Amino acid sequence: MISISGRSLPRPVHVANEMLAFVLEVMMLAGLAWWGGAQHASMGVRIALAIAAPVLVAAAWGLFAAPRARVRLPLAGVLAIKVLAFGAAALGVYAIGRHSLAVAFMIVSLANTAIAAVDREANGGTAKRGKLVAPSTPAEGG
Repeated sequence: MISISGRSLPRPVHVANEMLAFVLEVMMLAGLAWWGGAQHASMGVRIALAIAAPVLVAAAWGLFAAPRARVRLPLAGVLAIKVLAFGAAALGVYAIGRHSLAVAFMIVSLANTAIAAVDREANGGTAKRGKLVAPSTPAEGG
């Protein structure tokens, strides 16, 4: 069980939210590629955008927002990167005319990110090797 504000979040809920996060991240990259491929431009430009948009967002995600990010940001920074990345994908899908899909994606992404943020803070705000760990106490030398 994971404790949140004195209440426990069942482990299956935590696992389900993590699985949903992965699915949303894949959908985000797919949405960006879809946006790039749907542009009114030459085939070469559409292919370049369909590849470049998700690659750039994936690189930023890996650097700043992933569980094993190269650059450790405070929670507010990680959340900002996630909102920008999910928001870009939602705007892209919205721009190609899939309004309901874009809005639904953004709502689910925000809810998932909020639950993950609360989960992270309830567990000491730290992550190590993709797994939440309790913060070390001074007696542990941490």
